[in-house]
Amino acid sequence: MTDDAISIRIRGLRTQFGAQVIHDGLDLDVRRGEVIGVVGGSGTGKSVMLREIIGLQRPSGGRIELLGTDVWNAGFAERTRMRTRIGVLFQDGALFSSLTVAENIQVPMREHLDMPKSLMDELAALKIAMVGLPPEAGSKLPSQLSGGMRKRAGLARALALDPDVVFLDEPTAGLDPIGAAAFDQLIRSLQTSLGLTVYMVTHDLDSLAAICDRIAALVDKQVTVGTMAELMRDDHPWLKEYFHGPRARAAGGIAAE
Repeated sequence: MTDDAISIRIRGLRTQFGAQVIHDGLDLDVRRGEVIGVVGGSGTGKSVMLREIIGLQRPSGGRIELLGTDVWNAGFAERTRMRTRIGVLFQDGALFSSLTVAENIQVPMREHLDMPKSLMDELAALKIAMVGLPPEAGSKLPSQLSGGMRKRAGLARALALDPDVVFLDEPTAGLDPIGAAAFDQLIRSLQTSLGLTVYMVTHDLDSLAAICDRIAALVDKQVTVGTMAELMRDDHPWLKEYFHGPRARAAGGIAAE
């Protein structure tokens, strides 16, 4: 596969905390324009790997390329340019509590762009509409929003700079089933209309089934990648329990029998 077809390339990733090894020689390619869901048991380093990819946490070894940039060996200017091409939605939204929703969305614009406030106001309003929030949400503080609305506001901020790749950390955690399904469809709609690559850490089987093109399962310090159907046929004990266990049957009728 050509470099242009790959948004994220990981080779030989090693993550170690003291004597504990989380990832050991892990390789992963994320294709441009796909939605990939990242799953794994507790302690497998799902969120840690996300932070390593976006440059927030240095791995113990290996190489990570994001949009053609070597994340941990590139110069400051190149890494800064790379950051303008990605957006991140952290699990709790990570909005600044003292800023309005519109001001939160404008934070990346102020950091990376030089434009008049009137234009930033217009762009913030556009992003608010894109994620399905009402116009009046822009003037509200995060504490005045519901959990689902805060996630949408966080997504709007992630889209502030028209990124090529969006990273989502447990985007449907804490949402009721109806809200989670609506958020899934919003992600898929935005991915399709904007041509995004979406890297989504999740434990939500319904999300995996609804919007993910492929799934990357962190098992045994490595990663197993495939479609949902392919991983459901895998004989690895954790994968069998995950895709065919009681929670799977309750979530979506994904039954082993």
